[in-house]
Amino acid sequence: MTTEAPQSEQIQYLPPKNEYETFRDEAHFKEKLKEWGLSTAKKEFWYKDHRFQQPVLIKGYETYGNTAEFNTVIIEFQDGKLSSIHPAFLKEMQQASFGKESLIAPLEEKDSKEPAANKAGDTKGEDVKDKQVVKKEEAKPSKPAEHKPKKTKAAKLELPVDKVHFTANVKQFAMTYNPFNEENDEVVVFENVIIVQEEPLEVGLSWCSHSKTLKKFELAPGDMLEFDGKIVAKKLAKGKDVEEEFIVEEPVLYKINNPSKLVKK
Repeated sequence: MTTEAPQSEQIQYLPPKNEYETFRDEAHFKEKLKEWGLSTAKKEFWYKDHRFQQPVLIKGYETYGNTAEFNTVIIEFQDGKLSSIHPAFLKEMQQASFGKESLIAPLEEKDSKEPAANKAGDTKGEDVKDKQVVKKEEAKPSKPAEHKPKKTKAAKLELPVDKVHFTANVKQFAMTYNPFNEENDEVVVFENVIIVQEEPLEVGLSWCSHSKTLKKFELAPGDMLEFDGKIVAKKLAKGKDVEEEFIVEEPVLYKINNPSKLVKK
């Protein structure tokens, strides 16, 4: 693998589709790096191909998915051009062994117009496994169908896309397992969450990261709050090997991103 800067035509740029989000400050930048499993001690990261490697800067991120719960990292090359890449793929590039087994080659066989976020989420292998499971199940003798009572699912809320105003109470603090850094992250769980608008929307429970910004408010269970933020449908995952006080028994289906203008009542 060479360390020379590649010619621009050698790089398959995937420029941001829309205006991407930038970092509010250094603390927000490090918080996102931790979320993506990247080192918070670095400013530059390696972009690697089986032909070359080049240092890049992280300029911001885009959100995607039906509920905007996923991120695509926006990186800047030495020639000033921007490109998007899945954070897990960028994390792999930081490994010394990346490229030695031509990890990128299988991805280049896909449609070159496919976004980087989708390249890291290929499901062909899962489809093959699913077919194998189906064949095995067909070979087994069929059993009489057991009629189980259907569970009634809670109606999905139509969440606003833009930033909105909230009122809520602090229910408790909890831990959620982060597969990117293989650690538990501390979160704040809210109850009685209401989106303040012309027709107020009752959300119930929601959660958000217990960031350094929030820790300055020294929140405690029972605190009544008002704040702005964006809400998405993202279920709170339980922590791994954590004490009982950091576990939430009820399902928490919604996450509040980047709460700001927080006021304690």
